[in-house]
Amino acid sequence: MVLRKSYLDKIIPFIDQDLIKVLVGIRRCGKTVLLGQIKDVLLRRNIPAQNIIQANFESMRFRNTRTAETLYDYIAKKAEGCTGKIYILLDEIQEVERWQIAINSLRVDFDCDIYLTGSNSKLLSGELATYLSGRYIQIQVFPFSLAEAKQQCIENGTYTSDEKLFADYLKYGGFPQRFFLPDDHSITTYLDDLYEAIIVRDIMLRHNIREQTALRNVLAFLLDNIGNPFSARNISGRMVSEGIKTTTATVLNYVDYFKEAFILLNASRYDIKGKALLSSTEKYYAVDLGLRNVIKKSEKPDSNKLYENIVYLEMRSRGYEVQVGKLDDTEIDFICYRGDEKLYIQVAYLITPADEEREFGNLERLHDNYPKYVISGDLMNLSRNGIIHQNIIDFLLNP
Repeated sequence: MVLRKSYLDKIIPFIDQDLIKVLVGIRRCGKTVLLGQIKDVLLRRNIPAQNIIQANFESMRFRNTRTAETLYDYIAKKAEGCTGKIYILLDEIQEVERWQIAINSLRVDFDCDIYLTGSNSKLLSGELATYLSGRYIQIQVFPFSLAEAKQQCIENGTYTSDEKLFADYLKYGGFPQRFFLPDDHSITTYLDDLYEAIIVRDIMLRHNIREQTALRNVLAFLLDNIGNPFSARNISGRMVSEGIKTTTATVLNYVDYFKEAFILLNASRYDIKGKALLSSTEKYYAVDLGLRNVIKKSEKPDSNKLYENIVYLEMRSRGYEVQVGKLDDTEIDFICYRGDEKLYIQVAYLITPADEEREFGNLERLHDNYPKYVISGDLMNLSRNGIIHQNIIDFLLNP
């Protein structure tokens, strides 16, 4: 598996710091492998192997270690006889009841450095999270970016060209395991099964949902409409008109569940002139295009949506906070923030002469000195007036 350097670069500065490192992301996005790569870093620092204590709570090996008490006892026993700091690496920690209590107690009772993974965005919310308040950093992990996908295909011996890689990525996304599957049918079957696992294990069982028709239809509708303004009222009305019983409140609950399981990611809307976040009409994007493509119902071509989604994911994976900009009656696709950095992005499939004025004109109305980009599938460089135009493949492969 490729070395996930961008994530390791974020984690390594916090090794041996008195902060719990929490890696969160959708199921099967590569958190377990990343945890293994963290272990490799520790071993290269000459940490004794016996001082590194690992557990994956999806494994039956740890079926008797699913409460705060049994987890604490397990780590305490493994730590016996260790000299110096111990390193605790725990995978899918949400499977352990009241895990926060055990982790906080381990942090207090042992000289230790703790790394956790979880597949739930609310892992550190709620009353129990107060045990760890101010004592952790959280890093979100995404499926492979296009650059990571290219590296994996080169290592697998399946890379032929950037263009073929990009077309494949638009169709099948970046879940790491799918790059080891032999054909299109295997990949589609894998993505279907992954979807079922997320729907059943991370949503239906967790939230005790028995009627699943509305749940699945709401998700399919949202994935058909990535990048469109969201209205729970409109969605519930459409479901009812199709004979599916639901309400606006139920739709809102379902959206929260999709976000919690990381199937959907949101971008809030920001009024650039008013300098305020808008409370309505946020947009949603799929965490992976392959998963999105096996769930959505519509067969119509939607290259503009796919391009917008892939740029959104790229910026999030690079560590940016991403918002949608409102500028009077026009829109800036993305405003991206990372620390003191800020930049604007417009995304298009292909830029016709009519599109050029809209895509560049919106950015030209922004009278500040932050970088501005137009990203499209065009090969010709259309940069103008300080606004940088980039081909989407070049943009994705050259962070």
